[in-house]
Amino acid sequence: MTFLVNLSFRILAGLPLSWLHRLGGWAGWAIWRLSPSYRRRLEDNLAQATGRRDAALRDAAIAEAGRQALELPFVWLRPQDEVLSCIVRVEGQELIARAQAEGASVLLLTAHLGCFEMCAQYCSTHGPITVLFRPPRKAALRPLMEAGRARGAIRIAPADVSGVRRLVKALRSGEMVGMLPDQAPAEGEGVWAPFFGRPAWTMTLAARLSEVKGVKVVMVWTERLPQGAGYVLRLSEPVEPIAGSLEERCAAINREIERLVLACPAQYLWGYNRYKRPSGVPPPPGEARC
Repeated sequence: MTFLVNLSFRILAGLPLSWLHRLGGWAGWAIWRLSPSYRRRLEDNLAQATGRRDAALRDAAIAEAGRQALELPFVWLRPQDEVLSCIVRVEGQELIARAQAEGASVLLLTAHLGCFEMCAQYCSTHGPITVLFRPPRKAALRPLMEAGRARGAIRIAPADVSGVRRLVKALRSGEMVGMLPDQAPAEGEGVWAPFFGRPAWTMTLAARLSEVKGVKVVMVWTERLPQGAGYVLRLSEPVEPIAGSLEERCAAINREIERLVLACPAQYLWGYNRYKRPSGVPPPPGEARC
């Protein structure tokens, strides 16, 4: 299995980005048609966020989800310089330089939006960055994922106690840390916080890291341009302060993620089960215990 996965990734990595995005669009539709549970989750999550059933937006999201998957071999296996050359424009790049000039460390928060794998690749050109790493469900993908992410000035930290220590150490050393806080953590690692108007079990790690002395929070995401034309990477300061209690910080981070997503809703990973209740986690306040 590992051999076949490696071979498939290397074949795909040799294709032009425009071809991968075209194939990815077809793959997105194939998955949508073959999986009723995925189809229902994608449509329900999109409607929850936008407040409507929009067929055109849904169709775009189906294709973009496939493109997000098929561009991974390109991002992970092509030379890093070649990957970075696909970023045709960067907005807000001065935010990292300014924070570093002030002696601050930078906590970069992104979402499963656009080509999120590109965020750390670009930010690593500004200095060392440590990113949180959760092993994929398919073990055959792990060596590819680790090799694709841990290159250049990018370091990976496992999603366990040792990894958290690495993240804190990196921030206290004035370095950058990157993570995606829009994923459901395990029991004991989250709190219930609103996400597009519905309680979502939300990781507390990003909120805790934002409390480290001298940390500057920066939001980042990468938009995928049509027909393989490349990417636009955008960095911005949070619209509201990430402050207050742990619960308030988690809620504020969720609102910041919502703003990123609504900037380009077609490229968000709506098929992810964001509202699941992990094993051992009590239901959110107001909901009956199952």
